[in-house]
Amino acid sequence: MSIALATAWRPRGELERFQRSIPALKEVYASITVSLPPGADPIIVQALEGFPGLRAAFTPDWSWGRHVSLTTALESGASHLQYADLDRLLRWVETRPDEWRRIAQEIQRHDCLVIGRTAAAYRTHPRALAETEAISNLVTSYLLGQPLDVSAGSKGFSRAAAEFLAANCRPGRALGSDAEWLVVLKRAGFAIDSLAVEGLDWESADRFQDRAAGPGEQQRAAGVYDMDPRNWQARVQVALEIVQAGLEAQQRSL
Repeated sequence: MSIALATAWRPRGELERFQRSIPALKEVYASITVSLPPGADPIIVQALEGFPGLRAAFTPDWSWGRHVSLTTALESGASHLQYADLDRLLRWVETRPDEWRRIAQEIQRHDCLVIGRTAAAYRTHPRALAETEAISNLVTSYLLGQPLDVSAGSKGFSRAAAEFLAANCRPGRALGSDAEWLVVLKRAGFAIDSLAVEGLDWESADRFQDRAAGPGEQQRAAGVYDMDPRNWQARVQVALEIVQAGLEAQQRSL
C-alpha cells in the first residue's frame, strides 16, 4: 500500500515552513500534489517546481482547490490518499510529527477516515469558529447517522473512494466538500470512520510567522479574531455552505 498527499494552499506566508517540511512529507507520502489559486506568486511556483516528486496544480478559482488536488493526486497511482489543508498540515507536522505519521499509516486501513479534533484541540479555536462549526457538524452528523467533526481540514480515502468522489462531485464549493464528500460516500456504501487528534488545533495564528504559534499566541490571536464581527459573518457563511452542500448531496442522483 501507499499514500499520496492532496493539499490545497492559499499562501499566507508559509513558504519557508513548507520548504522545511518537504523532506519529512516525502518520507511519508509517495507523491505530493499542491493546488494553488490563480495568480499565485511566481516565487512560490518556482520553489515548488524545484522539488522532485511534488506537483503543483493550478485552479481557475481558489474554491476549486480541494477538488483539483484530489483528482490530480489520483494520477499518482497510490492505494490511498490524504486530503489536507496545507496550513493545518504544516502545523501538525511541526508540532506533533509522531501523531501525524501514525495517522498517515492509519488512513491506509480505511475507505474513508474523517480526522477530527480532540476537545483540547478544539478549545484553541476562536468562538466564531467553534460555535458555527457546531451547527454544520451537527447537521452533517445527522445526515451521516454518526457524530463527526467534519471541518478539521484532513480526511483519508481509499483509491476507490477517491475515484468515486472525482466522478460524482464537482469543484467550486470548497468548504462545502466537508459535508458533500462524506454524504456522497455514505450513500454509495463506503464505510465512514473517524478519530480525533491533537495536531489539528487552530492554525490561523501561524500566518506570516516563521514557525507554528505557541498556545499563548493562539489564545491572543483567537481573541482578536472574535472581536471582529466580519469574522463571525464569514464563519456563518462557511457553516451555511457546508450545510447546503450536505443537503444537496443527500438528494443528488449518483
